Amino acid sequence: MLYVVTGPPAAGKSTWIEAHAKPQDIVIDLDRITRALTGPGAPAWNHDPIASRVALRARYAAIDEAVQHLDRVDVYLIHTMPNAKAMARYRQLKARVVAVDPGRDVVMARIEAMRAPEMKRVASRWYNSRASRAVTSSMPQYSRRW
Repeated sequence: MLYVVTGPPAAGKSTWIEAHAKPQDIVIDLDRITRALTGPGAPAWNHDPIASRVALRARYAAIDEAVQHLDRVDVYLIHTMPNAKAMARYRQLKARVVAVDPGRDVVMARIEAMRAPEMKRVASRWYNSRASRAVTSSMPQYSRRW
């Protein structure tokens, strides 16, 4: 099964995956990939343009390979704001899309405490895009499924 985990920065997407993924599952997380590709002492939330570009290319390669093995492992993919093309691909793969959202106030406080200030802009964009779509279903407080 492919799980596409969405949500604003600092929402708890990685924490959600840690609570659900098994050791043999594949986790594709751009933050983890960036950390793996940068040198000792690099910040945990590294948004260096070169590191980000290299990590993004590695993420695409990891997705392409991982979806070839969905019959044997679960794949957890963090994708903050998938566009229509990505969502169409995920639907084709019969993915479960999970939106982790503890609420705007919680997210903004976490960004203030733990992330780069520009992540507030990303979070605002995430919330604005959600407001433009009607999502109606009963969902657990921290997790929403489309």
